[in-house]
Amino acid sequence: MNSHDREFPAIRACIFDMDGLLINSEDMITQSVNELLQKYDRPVFNPTIRSKLMGIPDSTNGDLFHDWAELPISRDEFARESKEHMRLYFPSCTPLPGTETLLSNLIRAKSAASGQKIELALASTTKTSTYELKVSRPETKRLLDFFEPSRRILGDDSRIREGRGKPAPDMYLLALEVLNAAVSTTGAKHILPEECLVFEDSVIGVEAGRRAGMRVVWVPHPDVEVEYQARQKEVLAGKTGLIEIGDDWQLGEIDDGWAELIPSLEDFNYDKYGIHLPL
Repeated sequence: MNSHDREFPAIRACIFDMDGLLINSEDMITQSVNELLQKYDRPVFNPTIRSKLMGIPDSTNGDLFHDWAELPISRDEFARESKEHMRLYFPSCTPLPGTETLLSNLIRAKSAASGQKIELALASTTKTSTYELKVSRPETKRLLDFFEPSRRILGDDSRIREGRGKPAPDMYLLALEVLNAAVSTTGAKHILPEECLVFEDSVIGVEAGRRAGMRVVWVPHPDVEVEYQARQKEVLAGKTGLIEIGDDWQLGEIDDGWAELIPSLEDFNYDKYGIHLPL
């Protein structure tokens, strides 16, 4: 059966990344790092290096960034300075276009599969301390309040084993576990991975969703979309190999229909996923 013949079940749950998808924190990180690069007379981010770092926790602590930046200070010094600098920027984060409309629609929507409400969860690699900074503006806090506190899986969640952040599927599988614990109290059937829709902006996030056996909507930053234009099908299949973790059986196939790219959350097609909005 090819991808065009496959019939997918209607979506019963939507799980969202946060940084660069719901809020503009990725742009805040870029501004902050660029200021420090200029301070040390180094070139600012170009789209290629930025796209390779986007979505990766503590990416400016790694070899890729430091081999490129060639800073005159130690990694530890830069990490300390960068952390302090970003703490000044994060409280300025704001929602990205289409986010509040999409979430307010989903909170009222029903699944064609069950007639029941669409369950929502957050799965973000951001840690609790920076999460609080990023959602400190009223409009950003209001956005994240669409997710019940128990359904917000963050990067320092003790249930996620060390080294099992994205692109491993663990965060998304934990989010599904949390949703199913809630669903079971209503007597409804457990939600299956293929009844989950993951929303991601990063390449490794798409891979995490695919490894979890879930469908994925990729909403990349324009820089990332341009950089991966020739490899778009590999991204949607989770096959870029940006970070090797093994378990290749979890990956998708090219053109298998499990993932799509949209330019903005404003372009989301509810009907395609069996999500019915109230009139």
